[in-house]
Amino acid sequence: MRGHRPEQPDSAQQLLTALGQLVDQALERIKFQRARVELAMALQRHMLPPGLPELPGLHFAARYMPSRDGLDVGGDWYDAFVMNDGSLGIAIGDVQGHDVEAIAFMGQVRTSLRAIAESTKDTREVLGRANDLLISMGCGLFATCCFLRFDPVTRDLTVSRAGHVPMVWATAGGRSGVALDSGGPPLGVVSGERYPVTHRRLTEAGVIVLVTDGVVEGPEYPMETGLAEVVRLVRAGFDADPEVLASAVVEVADMTGHRDDAAVLVVRYDGAQEPL
Repeated sequence: MRGHRPEQPDSAQQLLTALGQLVDQALERIKFQRARVELAMALQRHMLPPGLPELPGLHFAARYMPSRDGLDVGGDWYDAFVMNDGSLGIAIGDVQGHDVEAIAFMGQVRTSLRAIAESTKDTREVLGRANDLLISMGCGLFATCCFLRFDPVTRDLTVSRAGHVPMVWATAGGRSGVALDSGGPPLGVVSGERYPVTHRRLTEAGVIVLVTDGVVEGPEYPMETGLAEVVRLVRAGFDADPEVLASAVVEVADMTGHRDDAAVLVVRYDGAQEPL
């Protein structure tokens, strides 16, 4: 009697089953990655200021463009806030890295600067104390920063930089350029560093534009070239709405070939008013 031969699974069915398993695994990985990105982006949105000050004679606009690598987030940040004495703190910075750790460190830097700025009017001391605090935390990360303090009554502006891109400016009188103020190393690198300060008095209407290096610098695109393009845009768009100008400036990042995140902060100020 001839034995019964067991039925063999259809090869097409086997292939479909294997493909189905692979698709399920891929979907799980996509869901996991999407959850990571959404978590990181939510954290970053929380770390950036929810809004910018609304003050007579001062107009603000900001833009943030996420990194095109990693989690599509990064450590670039900006801030503007009114202090207890009525002066204005303005800051922009860039934290090393493109992950959740960088975002968390960025939040610590921004919060530290706010707290220290409230306790002293010395712009040099703000960056110096923030630097020492970050070093004492021992996290091994560093951050560049440009910090400004503006008194809307006296029109005095003080600027201090920690390894950051210089600011761009233009005035109603037609002058414009890059503020090549001296600065110090990034925050979190050299203990006990004391950062130089530049003093100015803003007597005529003007625009100040702060950017991170992701806007003006790329692998084969020198920072000087990027800054020159920002100066051109600021000069040409001096009378434009700050929101329009901020959008135009952040698009310079598309020219650099840089895949880093990018931030822009525009501050437009009216001319000093004569006393009644």
